[in-house]
Amino acid sequence: MSPLRMLFLALAIWGAIHPMFHFISWFAANGVSLSAMVDAWKVNAATTGLYWDLVIAAIALTVFIVAEVSVRKNWIALVAIPATFCIGVSCGLPLYLFLRSRPVD
Repeated sequence: MSPLRMLFLALAIWGAIHPMFHFISWFAANGVSLSAMVDAWKVNAATTGLYWDLVIAAIALTVFIVAEVSVRKNWIALVAIPATFCIGVSCGLPLYLFLRSRPVD
């Protein structure tokens, strides 16, 4: 595996673990409520701006993944879409780059 692919994989793992640590801590303190978490993301203008920044980035990444997969037929790369929306762009983007950069047969 090339150093670049290893870096993408490491970033995907970090992008999954680091945010999840904070989400789990928040759930432990506030109960498991996704609607309450989304409300917390919109508590002020700064967090609302960050929320929308990530939502727009996730949508753009999804459109890009679908467009690329339809051309390249790299179907496994579609797993980056649920990773993006269930974990975050910090996991989905490097995961997609890792999957996309594999050697072509």
